[in-house]
Amino acid sequence: MKRKVIRFLSSIFPSAFTELAYKNLTSPQVKKLRDNELEVLNKSQRKDISFKDFTISTYTWDGEGDRVLLVHGWEGQAGNFSDLVLKLIEANFKVYAFDAPSHGYSSQGQTSFFEFIELTASLIRKLEIDNIVSHSFGGVATTGALYENPDLHINKYVMLTTPDRFSQRIDDVCNHVGISDKVKKKLIERIESESGYKANDLNVSDFVKSLNVNQSLIIHDKNDTVIPIEQSKNVHNNWPISKFIEIENTGHFRILRTDHVLEKTIEFLK
Repeated sequence: MKRKVIRFLSSIFPSAFTELAYKNLTSPQVKKLRDNELEVLNKSQRKDISFKDFTISTYTWDGEGDRVLLVHGWEGQAGNFSDLVLKLIEANFKVYAFDAPSHGYSSQGQTSFFEFIELTASLIRKLEIDNIVSHSFGGVATTGALYENPDLHINKYVMLTTPDRFSQRIDDVCNHVGISDKVKKKLIERIESESGYKANDLNVSDFVKSLNVNQSLIIHDKNDTVIPIEQSKNVHNNWPISKFIEIENTGHFRILRTDHVLEKTIEFLK
């Protein structure tokens, strides 16, 4: 009943509900870290940098090997990679991570997927990154950054789950809020106007076709309820250099804390 009422009201007041949906898309929720995640963050060299209107928290763990950048998902943060960070340090990689705008310990404010992409590209370039590991929406931020900057070269790239089509994210938000098709149309028009992109052109499976990456690995749980495995498979099918591993019993988030997944990641990066 509630959804029917919202759909009805959104058809009468489309501008107000467009703003509601837009805020849902651009206002990530910050989640509390576990004690062990905080402990790993505290072992890093932390540095705050300026990016647009944000103060961005960055983290470095020293090693003598190749440089690895960790790119978290939407509503995630650097601390989510704590288990992987420990294994990367043990393998002597130099590890970098960051909290995206309005994520983690970075300053708060309304942000967008496109700012996430722009920041990721800036850090890849500035830190001279060799390898990347992304989780969830971090795959969109990373592939978008590399697509927009074809001069950037990455040796090895591991995706721990990835969405594919941006339009699917819009559908999810609209379904969650319960808004009408009229509001959905206005929301898409606003996003396209502000970003300069067409929503249907923002697809990871299209981005990867022209990335300057030597080798890639995609790992996805077949029972992931947040991002269906079919999305990762479509990315893989459009990326000739990629290897795909289907796993189970990790879900969408526990994949970052599952030993055999982390071991496969390290093995691939080595």
